[in-house]
Amino acid sequence: MFLYTLIAMVNYLVNIIVIVVIVQFVLSLLIAFNVVNMQNNAVAAIWKALNAILEPLLRPIRRIMPDTGAIDFSPMVLIVGLNLLTILLSGLAASGI
Repeated sequence: MFLYTLIAMVNYLVNIIVIVVIVQFVLSLLIAFNVVNMQNNAVAAIWKALNAILEPLLRPIRRIMPDTGAIDFSPMVLIVGLNLLTILLSGLAASGI
């Protein structure tokens, strides 16, 4: 019972991180296409907060991945890795380990 609760908590955390990654991606597109301006204090604060949350998770992935130029695949790798983690933990819980 405790293991299922722990896995549910990990799943919620993974879902929150995935949402934050998606929000950062959308905000980066809005900034790149000048829809929102970084001179706006609210936008700058949100951007800094999202980067502060995600940078410790993305930095190791960026170090391992090859340089792909202007396209950063590390958020996608993070999302896939987190989903694989939840699948693995769910499988371990189902097997009774």
